[in-house]
Amino acid sequence: MLIREVLNYLREFAPLELAEDWDNVGLLIGSEAQPVENLLTCLTLTPNVAAEAIEKRAQLIVTHHPVLFRAVQRITDQTSEGRMLLDLIRAGIAVYSPHTSYDSAHHGINRQLAQSLGLRNVQPLRPKASALADGAPPTAAMGAGRFGDLARATSLGDLLELVKGMLGVLATQYVGDIDREVCRVGVACGAAAEFMRDAAREGCDVLLTGEARFHACLEAQTLGIALVIPGHYATERPAMVRLAALLKTQFSDLNAWASTVETDPVRWA
Repeated sequence: MLIREVLNYLREFAPLELAEDWDNVGLLIGSEAQPVENLLTCLTLTPNVAAEAIEKRAQLIVTHHPVLFRAVQRITDQTSEGRMLLDLIRAGIAVYSPHTSYDSAHHGINRQLAQSLGLRNVQPLRPKASALADGAPPTAAMGAGRFGDLARATSLGDLLELVKGMLGVLATQYVGDIDREVCRVGVACGAAAEFMRDAAREGCDVLLTGEARFHACLEAQTLGIALVIPGHYATERPAMVRLAALLKTQFSDLNAWASTVETDPVRWA
């Protein structure tokens, strides 16, 4: 099997035209004509993850966060990223990133989070009207973020417990009155607090996002919308585990796994 076959599937599953204009998605290192038997997924391609891929003889890494995100003028062994990239190139390992196209896809990360919360009538916070899944109704439009309604109204405190259990975290930051009743929930994985205005416009009581700056938290108070902030890693890493399982199911001859060495760099005391 060639890498091209896997990438054709990924580009159908998470169309690259859904990516944000500022993003760097697609095949970033390597050749689509290269054979692939072993594939590793990860949230972020770090030297530890690259070493795992090399040790386990992966031919393709699917990383959510792109490498070479900003323009570079040289790749040398004088930087940690340069050494990592040179090691991957020497090992013949290709690198592909779906990033915000996966966030926004019909069955992408934000949709997965919305489903895990049990939201009903799920729609994009920022829909792309021309990007509909084949045969899907307009409410299934792809786009950035998601929002929907809980099966029944609950308190913000109970929602926090639901999120912690769903994502497997022991604690989460939040903004708002813990006794406040919430029903409509917005979802925007990663660092996406800027979606709070979209969520407020759609009548959301709360926005779930991975991280938010201090002034964004103040803005949420001004807008009257609560925030649930369990961490960037927590909102996105599970989707890379699911992606590995999906690829393994889709391609029976492919050995696909999520990185076993990747961890959240943020710790709680």
